[in-house]
Amino acid sequence: MSGDPERAARWFDDAAGPVVRPYAMTRGRTRSAAEEKLDLIAVVVADSADHRTVADQTLSPEHIDIVELSRDSPQSVAELAAGLDLPIGVIRVLIGDLLHAALVRVSRPVPPAELPDESILREVINGLRAL
Repeated sequence: MSGDPERAARWFDDAAGPVVRPYAMTRGRTRSAAEEKLDLIAVVVADSADHRTVADQTLSPEHIDIVELSRDSPQSVAELAAGLDLPIGVIRVLIGDLLHAALVRVSRPVPPAELPDESILREVINGLRAL
């Protein structure tokens, strides 16, 4: 950045280095096509055998970080946002990109209302013990 030193100072933080606005990471996008799947507790999982991300020149460093973190162990959207120190909205857009590229998959926890009743589980356990 040449020219006005005051203008250059606005784009640099002594402690953090160059400042990148969140919308620059998402290319100005604020929503993802997969947003309905990406609530805070949705779990992101990358295939541990798929190493296409390293060779993919279209991915940003943040995309690669998401894949690497979720390859080591499944991570919730909230955990990824905290771990990468990025806003939730940015993480959702980036995960949406990765879903579209089939580099990650998202699973959602089963809502408590859809879990089997405890009495049914006890009957199954008792039936198994009776065998």
